[in-house]
Amino acid sequence: MSDSSEQQEVLIVTGMSGAGRSTVGNALEDLGWYVVDNLPAQMLRPLLDLAERAGDSLPKIAAVVDVRGGRLFSEAQEAVRTLRESMPSKVRVLFLDATDAVLVRRFEQVRRPHPLQGDGTLLDGILAERARMEELRETSDVIIDTSELNIHQLATAITETFAESEDPGVQVTVLSFGFKYGLPTDADMVGDARFLPNPFWVPELRPQNGLDEPVTTYVMAQQGARRFIDAFGAALEPVLEGYQRENKRHATIAIGCTGGKHRSVTLVGELAAHLRGLRGVAVSVKHRDLGRE
Repeated sequence: MSDSSEQQEVLIVTGMSGAGRSTVGNALEDLGWYVVDNLPAQMLRPLLDLAERAGDSLPKIAAVVDVRGGRLFSEAQEAVRTLRESMPSKVRVLFLDATDAVLVRRFEQVRRPHPLQGDGTLLDGILAERARMEELRETSDVIIDTSELNIHQLATAITETFAESEDPGVQVTVLSFGFKYGLPTDADMVGDARFLPNPFWVPELRPQNGLDEPVTTYVMAQQGARRFIDAFGAALEPVLEGYQRENKRHATIAIGCTGGKHRSVTLVGELAAHLRGLRGVAVSVKHRDLGRE
């Protein structure tokens, strides 16, 4: 393989229809990626052969592969597997997802049928696509749940995830959430903060959140809080080292409490501080449900 191919980065963008593939394609183009939309999976290898001949002019290629490829999409998993074998350290798969309810609402807003809907309902099409996508989703490197993201927030998430970095290690997002709003579908690992007393039941702490010093002090003073951070952080260390060896460059670590406002927010901050001390690990923090009532 040529020297230029050694520098090649390949991102396969796929996922559920209505989950934001067009927005992601635009964001990647802004980051300097060469984006090809609605590419049949069988054309991935020819595209990369062409890019190799182009040399440094096409160092980063993103190909959007989805069910619009019709029966050709059924061979997508095998095409991706073959590509990974030939370029194991350069190929990543990004899967965009959203809840069924959100996808139905988005299709209704634009008044368009689902590509697999046929004579059925929108939900029938979504469920058919989800079944067809299951294997590809399970082998994806990065999964982004766009259910709670508008187009600007999704573009920001793509920029944070795929902007060039001098550190070739793993980018870890530590995410707080509320269990009552559902598990984050893009989380690689989930911790549960509900074993700690809830500051919600302390009148003076109820209107505050886990970013405020009184709440942080209260949560970390509870029995088991520091032990949880130390143990969870220690358990993640060999995992993140393994991710780097296996060229898995992104991971989402989520911690939840009941509403995602107090305990999980505090523990996410503490865990992020622990992980920032690890070699080859870049950490960002997000609070999914902090603004909810």
